[in-house]
Amino acid sequence: MAEDFENTLVLVFHPNLESESVANRRLAEAARGVDGVTVRDVYALYPDGDIDVAAEQSELLKADRIVWQFPIYWYSSPSLLKEWEDRVLAYGWAYGPGGDKLAGKTIMCAVTAGSTEDEYQEDGRFRATMDETLNPMRITTEYVGAQWVEPFAVYACTPEGLTEERLADAAERYAEVLRA
Repeated sequence: MAEDFENTLVLVFHPNLESESVANRRLAEAARGVDGVTVRDVYALYPDGDIDVAAEQSELLKADRIVWQFPIYWYSSPSLLKEWEDRVLAYGWAYGPGGDKLAGKTIMCAVTAGSTEDEYQEDGRFRATMDETLNPMRITTEYVGAQWVEPFAVYACTPEGLTEERLADAAERYAEVLRA
């Protein structure tokens, strides 16, 4: 069942999006080309880590769907995403009494990983799937009353593993997911 999203907010968490990230930069560019999608480079907005909580909450309120886009760092997210969650998803706003501002919204992760998809399997090198790796994000999503959807993942995002053809295919698939 496809949902109709009028407003999608893609929050990109990569500390060096423009200078170091080929995959996340290309995915962000693909997202910017989709009608109804707003892309925010959170590290560029807050290079000192001083997050404008009110501005972030305002952007979240406008969205039907929220996408956390980031590279997998040590089987987790970049540090600013955790700081963003701690500050923006505040008690009384995102959870707790009166904390229902994200209820009914949809949240998904769009991630890039340096390792292959085979390594993110129960019998693979990491003995965990990408879904299991992203379980804290799923739990957070459900805790704030939002709906978790299947993550979008691009694997083998290394200079050796990511050809221009694979990158173009990933960007097109991401745009298709965002068009919903």
